[in-house]
Order: sequence, then structure tokens, then C-alpha cells
Amino acid sequence: MAECTHDCSTCSSNCGSRDKQSFIKPLHEGASVRKVIAVASGKGGVGKSLVTSLLAVRAMARGNRVAVLDADITGPSIPKAFGVSQRAYGEEGTIYPVRTKSGMQMMSMNTLLEHDDDPVVWRGTLIAGAAVQFWTDVLWEDVDIMFIDMPPGTGDVPLSVFQSIPLSGIVIVTTPQDLVEMIVKKAVNMAKMMNVPVLGLVENMSYFVCPDCGRKHEIFGASKAEALAKEYGIPAVAKMPIDPAVAHLADEGRITEADTDALADVFLQIERSREIGDYQEK
Repeated sequence: MAECTHDCSTCSSNCGSRDKQSFIKPLHEGASVRKVIAVASGKGGVGKSLVTSLLAVRAMARGNRVAVLDADITGPSIPKAFGVSQRAYGEEGTIYPVRTKSGMQMMSMNTLLEHDDDPVVWRGTLIAGAAVQFWTDVLWEDVDIMFIDMPPGTGDVPLSVFQSIPLSGIVIVTTPQDLVEMIVKKAVNMAKMMNVPVLGLVENMSYFVCPDCGRKHEIFGASKAEALAKEYGIPAVAKMPIDPAVAHLADEGRITEADTDALADVFLQIERSREIGDYQEK
């Protein structure tokens, strides 16, 4: 274990001297958010942005006022999935989120860049600071559920989000390969260290249904989702197939047309999760 520097803002250890509430950042004056759900993984390329988008779509279909905070600062993809091309703007210390055609609020680095393909070549502390500013400086209006699309891993941005934003819970995304256990374990252990409940495990690319014969093929190996969920006490599991139609909808900016039934059990846990007010009273 590394020697304690007595600077808790740079550390993920859950030691006795930590006062988590002292790191929580306030929302912008006038903003309102009831629940915050982070979508995370121990590695990249597993479909966090897709799962974030589909959960947001399902939340809106259930009558919630929804927002998406794209914390993947250097690899933002949320605006494209929803067909958003407009730019966010600000005045006097306030940033106004963009809105999708369906009324969902959204904040992403790509809504601030002049061109979508402009790279963000920043060091980690600046990237983490930008992700937190999307929480503190944006005028989120009367949001029931906010979803945060996290970058992969357990580095600067995930640590800053976990410490600075009062998360109601996280959803972990993974795939069926053999290294899945290590990925899930890293994400679960980080959540435990930061005292944030894991609400569900989504196994993306779990299987493929042949359009000709209708048979189900586990292309990346047998599913381990239920066994891992049981081992780590995760209350809900979802298995998402490899579906070219969903990929096409995301590429076309029409993700709101995708079927979200596979995420029903995970979303039920989100509906049951605590609100920010409950979190802050603890």
C-alpha cells in the first residue's frame, strides 16, 4: 500500500480519516438532479456508451426527465448516437446543455468543440476537471435520472467522478471473454472503496442470433454474467446480443428507436436506487 500523503483528493483508499462528503461538489445554482447513475467498466471497447444511451432511452420511455453527462472527455460518442450536432453555449459562469429531439439534456466535450474530430490533447488532471465541471457548471433542469458515460479504467476521471458527484449507483458493462472476471473485479472493488452500490452487470456482445437459422451462438465464449453477479452480490444481470441493427441506429443518430427490453431488470434496480438527497443525509 502506498504511503499516505494526507491528500484524500488524490487517493482512492477507504481509510478512516476520509470524509467523503467533503469532496462532493454542488450542482450549479438553479440546477436539479434527483439520481445519478454511472456506467463504468474496467476496460474500453465493451460498449459503455451504447449501454448508457439505451438506459437513457428506457428511462425516458418510462416517463423520466433524463440527462446524459458524457465523462469520456477524449473519446466522446454520446452526441452522435442521439444525432446531436448543435453546440452548447454559456454565459456568466453558466453552461447550458444541449437537448436531443426527444428533450433529453446532454453535455459532452463534442458539444463544445468546433469540429467533432478535433482531438482533446490534455493531461489527466485537466480531463478530470472538465468531467467534474460538467456537473458543477451546467444548468441541468429538473432531471429525474442522470446517466454518466464513464471512460474506461480506474484513473483520474473515474476517481474524480466517484469523489465529486453523489452517485446513486453504478452499472458495470463487460463482455464474455475470459478476462471478464478481472475487469468486473476491478470495477466492483473501486465501487466498494468509494461506497457506491453496484446496481447491475450488463454483459454486452453476449451472443449472436443467426438471421438464417435462428440459433443462438456465443461467439466470445460462454456467458459468465450470472456467476459473477452472484459472486460479487450484484442484484441484476442483462445480456445484450450482438445486433447489427442497434449498431446501425447508433451510427445514424437514431438510438432512441432501439429496443431496450434486455435492460429491464437492470433499470428496475436504477428505479429502486437512492436519490441524491438520501445519499447526502447519510
